[in-house]
Amino acid sequence: MSVRTRIQSTLEEELKPERLEVIDESHQHAGHQPSMTGDGETHMRVRVVSDRFLGLTRLQRHRLVNDLLKPELDAGLHALAVEPSAPGEPTRW
Repeated sequence: MSVRTRIQSTLEEELKPERLEVIDESHQHAGHQPSMTGDGETHMRVRVVSDRFLGLTRLQRHRLVNDLLKPELDAGLHALAVEPSAPGEPTRW
């Protein structure tokens, strides 16, 4: 199973999102370090709208997502950009 698929499955199961987008941005970071060729799953962007974010600060939302995806980060995911929103809040996507 790919990193992207595992991230999507974890967030769907734990956050029951209204909207979810997991984007592999690894190709944009090719060459930033000698080991980054752009063909791995090293840089991901998560856009998610979930009721679980209601009443949480931006920092608390990020911590929640990072905690859920800690196994992926521990396994080598280099970068994770998170765009969390509660239903009804404006998004840029």
